[in-house]
Amino acid sequence: MLRMMLRPRWVLALVAALAVAAGFALLSQWQLARAVEQAVVVERPTEEVRPFAGLVEPDRPTSQDATGQLVELTGTFVPGDTVLVDGRLNDGASGTWVVAHLEVADAPAGGLPVALGWAADRTDAEAALARFDAAVDPAAEVVVTGRFLPSEAPVAPDHDGDPNRMTTVAVAHLINLWADYDDRPVYFGYVTAAEAAPGLEAIHSPPPEVEGELNWLNIFYAIEWIAFAGFAVFLWYRLVKDAVERERDEAELAAREADDAEADAASGGTTREG
Repeated sequence: MLRMMLRPRWVLALVAALAVAAGFALLSQWQLARAVEQAVVVERPTEEVRPFAGLVEPDRPTSQDATGQLVELTGTFVPGDTVLVDGRLNDGASGTWVVAHLEVADAPAGGLPVALGWAADRTDAEAALARFDAAVDPAAEVVVTGRFLPSEAPVAPDHDGDPNRMTTVAVAHLINLWADYDDRPVYFGYVTAAEAAPGLEAIHSPPPEVEGELNWLNIFYAIEWIAFAGFAVFLWYRLVKDAVERERDEAELAAREADDAEADAASGGTTREG
């Protein structure tokens, strides 16, 4: 079989098979690179306080780059629009958030919910809300620093519960509770204030965790290309083996025909002599 492999025809076929296998191997490497590239986590400087202006726009969805970003902004609080959001976990403990309505002043105008703080007891949260609303000067601009997060989906209250009871910071719900808020711009996100309002605890708002995940489909394709590369070499080997077996069969057939011819010749000569 080695003699057959060394024939020029099959040497050229081997070179072609290796070239095809190399192409398949390159495709496999490309698929693996794609899988690893998609698994790489892009680090974002979320812990560096950025100006709110330019990060997001009112009446537009929150981009991935803006999610979890620490921001600083200036605006005026609107008294009377402050609400309670129940069932909020603060470092594992369940309680209530106090969420106020801020009209942004140093970025495109729009309403923005600001979570002022957390209380373990709802009664304490109600007292803090009343204290905050009483102290708010609607004409005084304030500076707020905190983490910007996208709006949450509204959750329907229990059938027998308070229809205005909230468990999520849903901008779509809040604008129906804010007084005289019709067609004005609104930001589809909210800020958890770094410093809590009086009577409340600061909200535990850790940086977002972004986990990379391998693209298993790309890995499957990479394995397929390796299998194709192996099959290209195996196909060459199989063709060589078939050629060797064909030549062996032809040689055996020729030998049998020669033996038959000799036997016929011998038989004919014996008959003539008789």
